[in-house]
Amino acid sequence: MTLQIAESASLVSPDARARAHAAAARDSLRTEPRAVRITIIALAMIFLTVFVVLPLVVVFAQAFSKGILAYLAALAEPEALAAIKLTLLVAAISVGLNLVFGLIAAWAIAKFDFRGKTFLITLIDLPFSVSPVISGLVFVLLFGAQGYFGTWLREHDIQILFAVPGIALATTFVTFPFVARALIPLMQEQGTQEEEAAISLGASGLQTFFRVTLPNIKWGVLYGVLLCNARAMGEFGAVSVVSGHIRGETNTMPLLVEILYNEYQFVAAFAIASLLAMLALITLIAKTVLERHLNEGQDARDH
Repeated sequence: MTLQIAESASLVSPDARARAHAAAARDSLRTEPRAVRITIIALAMIFLTVFVVLPLVVVFAQAFSKGILAYLAALAEPEALAAIKLTLLVAAISVGLNLVFGLIAAWAIAKFDFRGKTFLITLIDLPFSVSPVISGLVFVLLFGAQGYFGTWLREHDIQILFAVPGIALATTFVTFPFVARALIPLMQEQGTQEEEAAISLGASGLQTFFRVTLPNIKWGVLYGVLLCNARAMGEFGAVSVVSGHIRGETNTMPLLVEILYNEYQFVAAFAIASLLAMLALITLIAKTVLERHLNEGQDARDH
């Protein structure tokens, strides 16, 4: 009998034993009394309801408080259309620039060892630790009339602040970590074996990137672009500093919401806000789908 038990144990694979240990660990975490578990879940649901669900309900309720026609009329106003177009334009510029930068930075950090690598990672994380208002102020100090480049820009009739370039620069700065930060851990986990194999078979650097690296990180790229776009379209602080609040020209959707609300145009303000809320909901759904694809891809690589 002892021999049979030993033989049976020897037939159990390491993966099966690891799964058994993980299941035992999960079971050990469920030792709290039923009342404690129910209380914790209830508190979490109440918190989410008060701070997430209820504000969304209020936004849409206020937006449609005077009917669908008033809602559509508010969105059809010239100022609203200009803000929507400007927001989409700035988001497209910042996402495009950050996509290129994120791919290059993630490829360099994950695939190569070089001096200054830690410093580069720190710079990528800088916008997370700097207030967006301070970020906007930096561009004012650089490109404003009394700024470092202000005199040269004025002499060459180049407008950066209070125009689309300044808004795009500020938005790009506060959003550039998202793509890189989504790709760096993914590319580090994948390693360099496939790229080395492709190069050993005669592939060039660009061929290796487009035929090996990029297909392996496509879901990570989409994930980073999604988060970057959501932040770009909802950015307020940095854009508020550099925009100048010129109505119909440099007001993005978040800035227009503030202006309309301060003027007591509540339906119009909440109508614009509802578009941003819809973006948040779409982002949440897409984020869930992309995370599932990322997890499925990781499980496939593990097996």
